[in-house]
Amino acid sequence: LAERADVLAAALSHGEQRQLEIAMALAGDPSLLLLDEPMAGMGAEESQRMIGFLRELKGKRAMLLIEHDMDAVFQLADRITVLVYGRAIASGTPAEIRANADVRQAYLGDEAT
Repeated sequence: LAERADVLAAALSHGEQRQLEIAMALAGDPSLLLLDEPMAGMGAEESQRMIGFLRELKGKRAMLLIEHDMDAVFQLADRITVLVYGRAIASGTPAEIRANADVRQAYLGDEAT
């Protein structure tokens, strides 16, 4: 966002506003960054920019990500816990979650075979 430093927050795009919110949270130097659907309301291009931004933080900061964009989750997470109606149905690596029949049926829309 450095190149947009002279722009009022209200004039930033939705994705840039979300990046600004995360930057403001980081200013407090938290040991754990809690992110509640940071890609919500974004188009594909903005989502990819946000994923890139979060990747830069990965390894520097512990993060807990709540997100329905499963493509983003698979790109960002080292470990995933999947909830359905508030109940954990699976926990594991992205590869394990992607292969889990219950998860595929509930979130990825695949018929479990």
